Amino acid sequence: MAGDGDGSRRRRRKVRLSRLYSFACGRRPSVADDNGGEGSRIGGPGFSRVVNAGAAAQGPPEQHPTTSGGGGSNAISTTKYSVATFVPKSLFEQFRRVANIYFLVSGCLAYTDLAPYTSASAVAPLVFVILATMLKEAVEDWRRNQQDTEVNNRSAKVFHDGAFRDAKWKDLRVGDIVKVEKDGFFPADLVLLSSSYDDAVCYVETMNLDGETNLKLKQSLEVTSGLQDDDSFGAFAAVIRCEDPNAHLYSFVGNIEIDERQHPLSPQQLLLRDSKLRNTEFVYGVVIFTGHDTKVMQNAMKVPSKRSNIERKMDRIIYLLLSSLVLISVIGSIFFGIATKDDIKEDGRMKRWYLRPDDSTIYFKPNRAATSAVLHFLTAMMLYGYFIPISLYISIEIVKLLQALFINNDIHMYHEESDTPAHARTSNLNEELGQVDTILTDKTGTLTCNSMEFIKCSIAGTAYGRGITEVERAMAKRKGSPLIADMDDAIERFQPEGRIAVKGFNFTDERVMDGNWVNQPNSNVIEMFFRLLAVCHTCIPEVDEESGKISYEAESPDEAAFVVAARELGFTFYQRTQTGVSLHELDPLSGKQVDRTYMILHVLEFNSARKRMSVIVKDEKGKIFLFSKGADSVMFERLSSSDSAFRQVTQQHINEYADAGLRTLVLAYRQLKEDEYAYFDRKFTAAKNSVSADRDEKIEEAADLLERDLILLGATAVEDKLQKGVPECIDKLAQAGIKIWVLTGDKMETAINIGYACSLLRQGMKQITITLETTDIIALEKGSDKAAIAKASKDSVMRQINEGKKLINASSGETFALIIDGKSLTYALEDDAKGMFLDLAIGCGSVICCRSSPKQKALVTRLVKTGTGKVTLAIGDGANDVGMIQEADIGVGISGAEGMQAVMASDVSIAQFRFLERLLLVHGHWCYSRISSMICYFFYKNITFGVTLFLYEAYSSFSGQAFYNDWAMSLYNVLFTSLPVIAMGVFDQDVSARFCLKYPMLYQEGPQNLLFRWSRILGWMAYGVVSAVIIFFLSAASLQHQAFRESGEVVDLAALGATAYTCVVWAVNLQMTITLSYFTLVQHACIWAGIALWYVFLVAYGAITPAFSTTYFMVFVDALAGAPAYWVVTLLVSAAALVPYFTYKVAKTWFFPDYHNRIQWMRHRERKGQPHGGDAEVELGHALRQFSVRSTGVGVSARRDAAVLERLSSKVYHADSPQLS
Repeated sequence: MAGDGDGSRRRRRKVRLSRLYSFACGRRPSVADDNGGEGSRIGGPGFSRVVNAGAAAQGPPEQHPTTSGGGGSNAISTTKYSVATFVPKSLFEQFRRVANIYFLVSGCLAYTDLAPYTSASAVAPLVFVILATMLKEAVEDWRRNQQDTEVNNRSAKVFHDGAFRDAKWKDLRVGDIVKVEKDGFFPADLVLLSSSYDDAVCYVETMNLDGETNLKLKQSLEVTSGLQDDDSFGAFAAVIRCEDPNAHLYSFVGNIEIDERQHPLSPQQLLLRDSKLRNTEFVYGVVIFTGHDTKVMQNAMKVPSKRSNIERKMDRIIYLLLSSLVLISVIGSIFFGIATKDDIKEDGRMKRWYLRPDDSTIYFKPNRAATSAVLHFLTAMMLYGYFIPISLYISIEIVKLLQALFINNDIHMYHEESDTPAHARTSNLNEELGQVDTILTDKTGTLTCNSMEFIKCSIAGTAYGRGITEVERAMAKRKGSPLIADMDDAIERFQPEGRIAVKGFNFTDERVMDGNWVNQPNSNVIEMFFRLLAVCHTCIPEVDEESGKISYEAESPDEAAFVVAARELGFTFYQRTQTGVSLHELDPLSGKQVDRTYMILHVLEFNSARKRMSVIVKDEKGKIFLFSKGADSVMFERLSSSDSAFRQVTQQHINEYADAGLRTLVLAYRQLKEDEYAYFDRKFTAAKNSVSADRDEKIEEAADLLERDLILLGATAVEDKLQKGVPECIDKLAQAGIKIWVLTGDKMETAINIGYACSLLRQGMKQITITLETTDIIALEKGSDKAAIAKASKDSVMRQINEGKKLINASSGETFALIIDGKSLTYALEDDAKGMFLDLAIGCGSVICCRSSPKQKALVTRLVKTGTGKVTLAIGDGANDVGMIQEADIGVGISGAEGMQAVMASDVSIAQFRFLERLLLVHGHWCYSRISSMICYFFYKNITFGVTLFLYEAYSSFSGQAFYNDWAMSLYNVLFTSLPVIAMGVFDQDVSARFCLKYPMLYQEGPQNLLFRWSRILGWMAYGVVSAVIIFFLSAASLQHQAFRESGEVVDLAALGATAYTCVVWAVNLQMTITLSYFTLVQHACIWAGIALWYVFLVAYGAITPAFSTTYFMVFVDALAGAPAYWVVTLLVSAAALVPYFTYKVAKTWFFPDYHNRIQWMRHRERKGQPHGGDAEVELGHALRQFSVRSTGVGVSARRDAAVLERLSSKVYHADSPQLS
């Protein structure tokens, strides 16, 4: 018993000490710290959940309910439909489209005597399209269901009948005790009871929740930390009272009652579903939230519904066609009513006696002509329905899915190092990729690698590190300096042979490496500098058992780089215990490695307000030190005025590092006296145990007691390298006329220099800087009048914006860059200022927003999207970028080091920023060009078909008689003309990928909407009308007086209609051959298959009994096939229908070529074996390049380039006329 008591005391002591190690001192406890006493929210509204765990849940349900306040199945469902709701919800989705409603009404009317065709033929196309779309929806939802099933059927260990047994995730219930082992995911939201560590801590990776890869440390309450094995839970009983399910990831209020004593719970004890257990063998926990009640599912918001501009415009085109349909139906009905009324004259004579108007139905009654006209209007609305392309929507969806498949499988966007391909997560926005006007990008992890490398440092006023950053190279290149090559040679001389590259460490300096620092002046300062790097952090070491190598799990890449640098320079952090850290240090006296342990007394964590981190440690001699590191803006004001002799030179070094694009931190320390520390400890402990509203202020006040009079050691400089190909990618995007805005949280100096390194800023580009870091504002901020500060700040920002606009208006062709900091951005985004700010930004070639918060990123994105009305694209890699990714028209996520949160919120994901070049300039342009041409062609072919019906109506006094057989009309869109247009949408290339990248200016066809403007759409519609007129009148005139059979009969309606239909099928399919720019075997097969299917239909359908085939019974075999006139008319009329387009195309390509026409001509010249021949081609290529160099198209330079291009184009295209390709 005594041994048990000693063990219990030891365990309690470890837990108390480990609270320092687990950094619990820096965390806010929950409101439940009052143990449910007076004022507690537990049991009140929003805090009603009661969970009985262990033996407490084993009694009668009426006495011990497992849960109250909710708690259902742990199964989750992310599907859009269920078995019961699939049909009604899917049908509702389909009939939200006005075209489908129209065809539904027509289908219903087809069952009346008003219909000009059989009901089956009217309903069949609609049913086919609806079923095809529903099938697509079902397949997509089935895939989501498969993912849900995989998750729900994962295995978990649940305590049941005295032992932990395997159970499926979906079978877990609130109150269950579960055991999660190393590298396993938490199946539900759990309250941590204990872990494999004596001090009951565990390490959790929350990448699936917030995108952060750093490990979070959790710790159970002391009262449950003794539950160390499976047998401990046989008699365990507890009641947990806590908040109701909510979406707050970082807060938790509750308490746990054990043996009639309540203990407060905080976020320290909460393990969230989909988090991963790391570096811990196992943990035990109680399920408190299941399934859709878990915090991660509460945060699973629906992705904003995004529709492309083309899709919205397509709706307006449908409305236009419906209006036209109503108009021609009204016109036809009026003429029909007049003709019907005149069938019986006032004297009783019958004009069209052969129609027997004296014995007709209500539909043709002369004495009720108005009624007949109204009924005819309904008939005409059904008959002319072929103006509306019923298969357009489903065809576009099929095409977009296949386009997305090509994006996903593009080997040029595959990142081999991470085995990550591009992934179009939604296919709705494919064509938007070709219309992007502005890109808003994060910097860290997006433009850069988010892989920090320790490259330079300043210690005791001496700068160390001979590395050259990419920014320095860019700066030297910009200034024409020849020194970079010499510096590279010097680095190579100092670089020891055979040294293996170390991730996170790119430092080279023989003065401090290999222990040489002991010979440096101020070696004691250097020793303390490296020791601080090795101690002041929250990293966790991992030792490879086979190789003995040490790696580190860090909260940020910066921290990992510092610890690695300390290791490489002789101070190896190798162990973290419950109470301290252990180092292998280089002893300057003996020159040997010695082991030293530092007891961690307190950790004052870093946050965005403090901008610094400190640790209080006690060394083996009993001395107490405060080690601190942080931003220079907060650290320098805390330095001792007497003991920081090299402060000025260190500040100079920091400025130089910032100019080189490096991230800097200042390192300082002080030694504490025992009584000084004891006073702090009491005050800090009292502050963190406080539950008052000013608790945070009290904690900061206590920390501020020690973080004063620090002794400066120096500064670190780490490089966040640019991703491969970023400068080249940005240069190409700028040449394509895309504006690029960088939204970053970095300092202004760092952001500016990264801008130069990645070609976002250029030599000769004037900078407009908007900042509140001015002397008058800084002086004002030292006061306490917040209203005066806000007013002065707002006035300063407005003044700087106005000055910037004046500067741009007064310029004569210069390109400007706008740089604004976060504080200024706050005022610039206010309602009365954001319009002026946007006008200024649009007038600049580049925009960089520094020190931006995630909310500001989203607000800037919304401002650009709504203010310009142009397509915006936001790209980022972290959880802080989700807001702007969802706000933009297109969100692109980079699967980088900051987790998958950005990817999960995105529309398209890529592995590297450089892939954006191919995604936009190649796939974006192709998708926009294909979808635009596809939609225009769809309307052309349907108008061609529909107008022939109208012309026959006019030819037959608007009698309501259909020109074609009903089933032939129904299959026009489904069989005979659908495949070629789908093939065009998937395979056509107006310009090859090589030329898309070679001449980025071609991309401007999308942002300028040159291929889907109203003039082009209406032109295609007009061409459809002209084609229909040619086909109808030439067919009718050619066959009108010709003997069509051996017995001498002239052509009847069936033969004339079949002939005209044949001409339509041939004309619209041959039109595809002269519309396409890029032929493949698939396109050939689809075009000729459409024509062949018409003849197969004529033969097969004509062979069916006349009761079904009606007028087309044996029409091809008996009437058409043997008549030479049929074949001659088919050939000549089809060719004649193409003449207007061919003539227009030749004239336009000759005299008014588009961008892609010019590039096609260059490609044509290359194929003729003249890739570099001729002055015309050289001048054209030069003109295109010059035009593309206009970057974002700002100022006089764009106009000058346009004038040069116009002047050269007339010279080139008249000197050597191009041919259509």
